Amino acid sequence: MERTVSFGGDSNIGVFVRVFDDIAVVPPTAPGDFREVLSDILGVEIVETSLQGSEIVGSLLAGNRHGFVVSGFAGESEIARLSEYRELCLLEHTMNAAGNIILANDSLALVHPDMPETMAKEISEILRTPVHRITLAGIKTVGMAAVASNRGIMVHPRTSRHEMARLESLTDLPIGTGSVNMGSGLVGTGLVANSRGYVAGMETTGFELGRIEDIFGFLER
Repeated sequence: MERTVSFGGDSNIGVFVRVFDDIAVVPPTAPGDFREVLSDILGVEIVETSLQGSEIVGSLLAGNRHGFVVSGFAGESEIARLSEYRELCLLEHTMNAAGNIILANDSLALVHPDMPETMAKEISEILRTPVHRITLAGIKTVGMAAVASNRGIMVHPRTSRHEMARLESLTDLPIGTGSVNMGSGLVGTGLVANSRGYVAGMETTGFELGRIEDIFGFLER
């Protein structure tokens, strides 16, 4: 099956969806073909909700199998919908675009280096993982600069040796650099992945797809 897709013509699919091993959270505006690809390739249940009344769910939501971290500006019905699946941590700070400032899987969470200590502690408690402040390629919004699953982590191609060494000290998972959508290093905006597979933005090249498959261990498929 084709592993590239757009969100109504937009290849920045990671902005609109947040994927986990069991569910994919998508906005009500998500096209039918987009939902179908996520469901078929990633083996997930599709959960529909907006956040802050917006369709940029991927930018405003982070988490793992234990919990969700979401903007404190989410509405009551949006919070209620997400609460059906996980415990929630609401970010009341001005730094609240959770999907942009947090990169998480089931074993660790990487966060914006300027995140307040109290916020980092709350995130650690809800996700039940250690939290580490870090940059990737000098980018503080680590959720945009990388994609993490329980199979591996793909980071911006300009991630420095020092940053890579720091990341390698925090996890035993495979880590590699790559790009999406014809050279974009902001891989978090154009790629979603879980333990079963991955889906990339429509403009992602064959070479880039090969790199993704290598890092996340899907070459055999």
